[in-house]
Amino acid sequence: MTESRERTGPTGDTSAGPGGPGAPSGVLGTARALFRACRPRQWLKNLLVLAAPAAAGALGDPEALLTCAAVFALFCAAAGGTYLLNDVSDVHRDRAHERKRHRPVASGALPVPVALTVGLVLGVAAPLASLALGNPPLSGLIAGYVLLTLAYTHRLKDVVVCDLVVVAACHVLRAVAGGVAVGVPLTSWFVIVVSLAALLVVVGKREAELRAFRDAEETPAEPVRETLRGYTVTYLAQTRTMASAAMIVTYCLWALERGDGPQTVFHAVSIVPFIMFVLRYNLLVDRGAGEEPEEIALRDRPLQVILVALAALVGLGIHL
Repeated sequence: MTESRERTGPTGDTSAGPGGPGAPSGVLGTARALFRACRPRQWLKNLLVLAAPAAAGALGDPEALLTCAAVFALFCAAAGGTYLLNDVSDVHRDRAHERKRHRPVASGALPVPVALTVGLVLGVAAPLASLALGNPPLSGLIAGYVLLTLAYTHRLKDVVVCDLVVVAACHVLRAVAGGVAVGVPLTSWFVIVVSLAALLVVVGKREAELRAFRDAEETPAEPVRETLRGYTVTYLAQTRTMASAAMIVTYCLWALERGDGPQTVFHAVSIVPFIMFVLRYNLLVDRGAGEEPEEIALRDRPLQVILVALAALVGLGIHL
């Protein structure tokens, strides 16, 4: 049974390990493995670059939209590079993980030298390419994102609490970069809500990972993610509750009143789907679905409906 599970991937493909059935079969096989190793599904997080321009009503400007598209592409390149470097750093731990051992680098489908080279190229190329936009602060943010993720990969991911803050900070950098790129002001309300939302997602992911590790029928002697040994489910659940409550309060304060007067009725009504979003997400995490946040966004239809309603109401409040 164990041998069979090791040779069969989650999609039915074989990926036993280096030099095994999962090894690359020519240039085309390596290219496909390289693309998968860049984790295109997780590029969904880079849509955060649209958050600040959308909140400011700037996405109706074609130039701003093109700029956001360019920044999105730059973050996809930077993220792809850091994912490759992370997989190279974690290759031995990933091979001991029930699910992660099927990743291209861990399975041997993508040679380590190729992943390392492309990861370094993408990590350097993204900040340099951003200079073409003529926005030095933006280039600094992208470079800071790359450096922060590298620090996370090589040290900070094994430091309890610090790993939560660093991953959340990477999400915030994406959102801030979108506003800086387009030149829209970033209010304290926006930064606080985005920061708390990022913390909520990261804590939910760790909680789901810890629950999965404890509930597994067969577990290794030590958890693959080092920081899981330093957390408890109770602590993560309490932190998630704290982030959720603070985020709801902050959003309500923003939606009901600004420094120059009250918001529109649409902003006020948007509080309802916002709270429903927080409640739904917490329910999904409690069910153990938070380990892959991007999968929740892509597959949970009620959550998608809530987000569409929220975006529609905020949009109406901005443009009417």
